[in-house]
Amino acid sequence: MVPVLETERLRLRGHEVRDFDASAAMWGDQDVTRFIGGKPSTREDSWGRFLRYIGHWQALNHGFWLIEEKATGAFVGEGGFGTFKREIEPRIEAPEQGWALSPTMHGKGYGFEAMSAAAAWGETFFGRTDFVCIIAPENQPSLALAHKLGYREYAQGLYKGEASVMLRRS
Repeated sequence: MVPVLETERLRLRGHEVRDFDASAAMWGDQDVTRFIGGKPSTREDSWGRFLRYIGHWQALNHGFWLIEEKATGAFVGEGGFGTFKREIEPRIEAPEQGWALSPTMHGKGYGFEAMSAAAAWGETFFGRTDFVCIIAPENQPSLALAHKLGYREYAQGLYKGEASVMLRRS
């Protein structure tokens, strides 16, 4: 049910229970969560996120992929599209793209490679290009990636009491 996307170096595929420990380790890392929630996720919180990713595909036919290196099978991170029904103003009315990479995978161009493939899939699936994302203003690496993917700021808002830059791709 989850489409598999392949790039030169990466495979984007659906999550499987065997992937949970790698996902939980990434979400339990302060370097990953510093700008996403502000604190490392517990295994329980990571499990809820993990199931939400699987559930997105089941309920909505879109979601987040697990990203792995094709050559080694190593866990790279997670990314894709979500319909999160966030309590944020202005309200998000377009598909929301997001990503998180394991710190050991930073600096290799994997984020751009994976999210470019996801965006191409999304253009076909959603029939549009105007995706959105929200990023903490201090998260310069994610903002740089968003800009490289064609996102531009359209608003600022508060999400769960924290400042967020809202970006749209067109």
